[in-house]
Amino acid sequence: MVLLAVAGYLAVQYVTGGAGAPGCRVVSGEDGRETYEFSPEQAVNAAAITAVGTARDLPERAVTIALATALQESSLRNIDHGDRDSLGLFQQRPSQGWGTPEEIMDPAYSAGLFYDHLVKVPGYTRLPLTVAAQRVQRSGFPQAYAKHEPDATLLAAALTGRSAATLTCEGRPGANRAKGPDAVRAALVRDFGRDVLQPAGAEADAPAAQPAPSASAGGTDGRTVTLPVASGTGPGAEASPERRGWQLAHWAVANASSLRIQRVSYAGREWTAGHTDSMWRPTAGGGAQGAERAAGAVRITSAP
Repeated sequence: MVLLAVAGYLAVQYVTGGAGAPGCRVVSGEDGRETYEFSPEQAVNAAAITAVGTARDLPERAVTIALATALQESSLRNIDHGDRDSLGLFQQRPSQGWGTPEEIMDPAYSAGLFYDHLVKVPGYTRLPLTVAAQRVQRSGFPQAYAKHEPDATLLAAALTGRSAATLTCEGRPGANRAKGPDAVRAALVRDFGRDVLQPAGAEADAPAAQPAPSASAGGTDGRTVTLPVASGTGPGAEASPERRGWQLAHWAVANASSLRIQRVSYAGREWTAGHTDSMWRPTAGGGAQGAERAAGAVRITSAP
């Protein structure tokens, strides 16, 4: 009976892409020797933390500190319990003025609040990671953050777009998951803000709920959402068109299981859900050579 119960649990984890099944992998951009494997749930949360940071024009170092902190505090899981009244990705406490339980359980809110405190730390980008994190968290185990720096560095490089085609997921869709272009659009706005759907030069106050149907405004064609990556656009002090494009592409892969995304294309490369190796491959009739110089748009195609 015990063996049957364990087998049943593992089967459920496989189908749902739960926290027990890694499902995602990030590698170093230089030689691919450094790797970190994580679950679809962790991928969604890491992508959200990164998106909030870059939307605030914060440097990659800030994102690395935030990711390492969340790895230590919650293993990048949005948990509803912890020490005393601690909650969420960063184990923030309502009783200590971090917000209501509902607010803290919102990844975008909790990440934003962490960044609010981090940027007030003088010279935080030059401090050792564990020191910068501790200035915000006031943890009883201040040295614990350091052990997560290598993994957080790999995640930050991929999810800010600095490291191209380095994040992959199996993309197993779970039951009752959101799907379709509208779900993808809503999640993009949730993490990046509604400007992510606006083309360069578009009115910032245009209603996000009614974007123009053209590709230049993040429009859809059937099951595909097309996000233009124009020169000079993209949040973050370190942004470039290519870097912005890879951030959006990696975000889509990280959210593939939860949003039932089937394919992501960018810069002459394509990721497809369900491949056993989950690699980024040259697009049909294209190829990666020279694609970085003419990256074009990010295309996110939902499963039927």
